[in-house]
Amino acid sequence: MEQLFFIIFASIAVASAISVVSLRNPVHSALFLIVCFFNVAALFILLRSPFLAAVQIFIYVGAVMVLFLFAVLVLNLGKSEFSEPIFHRGPWSIALLLGLFVEIIFLILTGPLIATKDIYTEGAMIKNTEIMGELLYTRYIFPFEVVSILLLVALIGATVLVMKDKGK
Repeated sequence: MEQLFFIIFASIAVASAISVVSLRNPVHSALFLIVCFFNVAALFILLRSPFLAAVQIFIYVGAVMVLFLFAVLVLNLGKSEFSEPIFHRGPWSIALLLGLFVEIIFLILTGPLIATKDIYTEGAMIKNTEIMGELLYTRYIFPFEVVSILLLVALIGATVLVMKDKGK
């Protein structure tokens, strides 16, 4: 059963990743990137790593993609292509909606089943998060700090671009 869901989630993730690089409208690409991030989070759940799934959703979907969509909308990229809706693409849109429906059904039906496994006891979950935090702030502190600096530079760059266009 898990292999079937792995194939489904991986297929949707690959298809949405291909859509990200093949679509011309940056807003549509960003939306497909969100779909890809959700499927990667579902794959983390299948790998019994709910902490990484939550981080995937909170940080990538919740923060980075909102920042990206904000920058795209502020800079008016893809303004000429907004007249063509994304879901008028025939069988691709039906396949995408069907895949998202299957994913939601999977998460609803298997959530209680996965939560009752021994690996998801409170002690094991605390230990998993503890190990991840210890590794992040000891062994991998340099990559963590580099990523934080890159995100800060990207935020400053987006602000400079917006202010330059407004003439301030």
